[in-house]
Amino acid sequence: MSEEHLFIITAPSGAGKTSLVRELLRREARLAVSVSHTTRAMRPGDEEGVDYYFVSREEFDAMIEGDAFVEHAMVFGHRYGTSRAEIARHNQAGRSVLLEIDWQGARTVRSHIPEAISIFILPPSLDELERRLRERGTDSESVIRKRLDQAREDIRHCKDFDHCVMNEGFEEAAAQLHQIIQNPDQTDSGPRPCHKRVAGM
Repeated sequence: MSEEHLFIITAPSGAGKTSLVRELLRREARLAVSVSHTTRAMRPGDEEGVDYYFVSREEFDAMIEGDAFVEHAMVFGHRYGTSRAEIARHNQAGRSVLLEIDWQGARTVRSHIPEAISIFILPPSLDELERRLRERGTDSESVIRKRLDQAREDIRHCKDFDHCVMNEGFEEAAAQLHQIIQNPDQTDSGPRPCHKRVAGM
């Protein structure tokens, strides 16, 4: 990367986004994840300013009123938002910024920042996605069903993204993502647009 860019990565829950982003950060020193603000409670292991900026609903509403967010959304009953100040902070330090947001947030960001580069990470199948969600062991049956329903809706929007990477194998998916990050202005830097069908859709 020779200059600062804004990247958007979207994926349904369980598609492997967190692990892939962690690998991208290991490979690219000049890439930083924008830490979102959220109204959800801290969970064991969460760290303020690293995982999220944890704020009250009142604080979040005040930030909306002050136009502090480039995008914000309600996800599973909690609010999440990307602050303009967080993006500016990284850009001023010479870093490109990676946003981990849903497709609705991605649409909003691109309406404000059309040069942002969007990437959708797909699971190979809905069966595999369900297996990964159950393997995590963190959600109840009702939450898993809700996440799968949401995943179907999310995947329908992958065609709106600049690049689409199917996470069939971690190393291959990580390599494809890294290639996109390294060559953001080249239209042949990765699969474009979404050209694979998720089994079960």
